[in-house]
Amino acid sequence: MAYIRTSRGVRTAAALVWVVAAGCKKDDIKSATPQAAVDTAVVASDSVVFPVVFPDGPAGAAARRGLAILSATRDSMPAYVGADLRCFSCHLDQGRRPNAVPLTGAYVRYPNYTTRDDRVISIQDRVNNCFNRSLAGRSIPVDGDQMNAIIIYLAVMSRNVAVGSHVPGEGLPKLAMLAGNPSRGATIFSARCARCHGADGQGIPPATPLWGPRSYSIGASLARLERAATFIRHNMPFDSAGVLNDQQSFDVAAFVLTHARPDSPGKTQDWADGGAPLDVPYDTRGHRAFHPPPSLPHSAR
Repeated sequence: MAYIRTSRGVRTAAALVWVVAAGCKKDDIKSATPQAAVDTAVVASDSVVFPVVFPDGPAGAAARRGLAILSATRDSMPAYVGADLRCFSCHLDQGRRPNAVPLTGAYVRYPNYTTRDDRVISIQDRVNNCFNRSLAGRSIPVDGDQMNAIIIYLAVMSRNVAVGSHVPGEGLPKLAMLAGNPSRGATIFSARCARCHGADGQGIPPATPLWGPRSYSIGASLARLERAATFIRHNMPFDSAGVLNDQQSFDVAAFVLTHARPDSPGKTQDWADGGAPLDVPYDTRGHRAFHPPPSLPHSAR
């Protein structure tokens, strides 16, 4: 895939992706004017979502197919998804909600070096990291129609973002590390979370399972205490985000993460050059994971 850095931003890069991945002709790109109406996500809270405009023509059709795959990932690609999750289980509001791992701007930040992989990865590699870790599945073909559709959707989401730049609300805010109390977390979970995720944490569709064999793997970012706590702090409960304070969020995260979840093959090779965050829940090179007290269920290792 050609990837050109240009001061004109992502429009040139995205056009190249549309030509290659969607089988579009150059004339299709020139005539792919934005639709008059901006598609907006359905929001269950007061969060403001990033807008997105789908182009007309083959590029827009491909982007909408990518949106459909990310919306129903397991149904769309059951052979590649092991968990009862979809991409938008973590990337909320169709990947448009700030501080909820938004997809806006993601396309223009790759290729990029990551310390966990200890190499420069492509946007396709990043997508497959999610399939392997968060969806507890396996990599999808990097040159397949499904991957191309996903990448085109990501390009459309980044259409007005300059190459290599960042957007407000990108990723997840970082919280100062606190010690979570699983016992307190269990009480909060019962009061605030079980109505959607079930008392057993297995989810009441469309809410997702938070532990067990159909949840995200131990190699996912949300299997880390601080990452889980900040996601909870800013986004949960879904219809009343922000009602839990920092400590309560760490308590709930600690409770959730005491339960077993799918393994992540090859996880010990993460951060091969060292420097793994202290809350990574498995041993890596130069890092020994914290193990929960024996009285609590252990996560899979």
